[in-house]
Amino acid sequence: MNPEELLTTTRTVRKRLDLERPVPMELIEQALTIALQAPSGSNRQEWQWIVVTDVDQRAAIGELYRRATYAYMASSGFAGKLFADDPTRAPVQQRTGGSIEYLADHMGDVPVLLIPCLKTGSATLPDGNQAGMWASLLPAVWSYMLAARSLGLGTAWTTLHLNHEREAAEILGLPDDVHQAALIPTAYYTGDTFKPAARRPLSEVLHVDRW
Repeated sequence: MNPEELLTTTRTVRKRLDLERPVPMELIEQALTIALQAPSGSNRQEWQWIVVTDVDQRAAIGELYRRATYAYMASSGFAGKLFADDPTRAPVQQRTGGSIEYLADHMGDVPVLLIPCLKTGSATLPDGNQAGMWASLLPAVWSYMLAARSLGLGTAWTTLHLNHEREAAEILGLPDDVHQAALIPTAYYTGDTFKPAARRPLSEVLHVDRW
């Protein structure tokens, strides 16, 4: 897989995650080893990675995600995103809504749940440059997802479980100074491969020198 194909076909996978086929830990470790080459602020590498494979642990985290997702789906904010003012996107958004609901019901069944974390040295997040802080972790998370794709695995970037972050931290036994950034379900995928998604043209979002 060449770099362009990898970057344009690493898709969010929800309904096509294979819930029955175990994922060898060796593949997860291989993807994470690649991810550790990502940049981090001042090269501090404060990332920590929780790999959840235990059935009961997955079920507990999955239930938090289900609760948070259904609360979000009941909100006006979700409805507004689902029925965007662009009629050409409405069918795609409706399919997305169905796949979000599916993953909410099955998150706890996914063979591997990855929770990337950042160790900050404090139970509270610092004021100021949050973008700079999380930039020390999130590029590595995306690198993990790209590496997983290259190894034949599907992933999805989710964060809704963070609405119950404290409960998740208790389930995982996290220290107070370790903060979660995402929940990445990881599994083999079913069906054929993926293709690039429809996106707004660059001309609509590109600004040169000024807005």
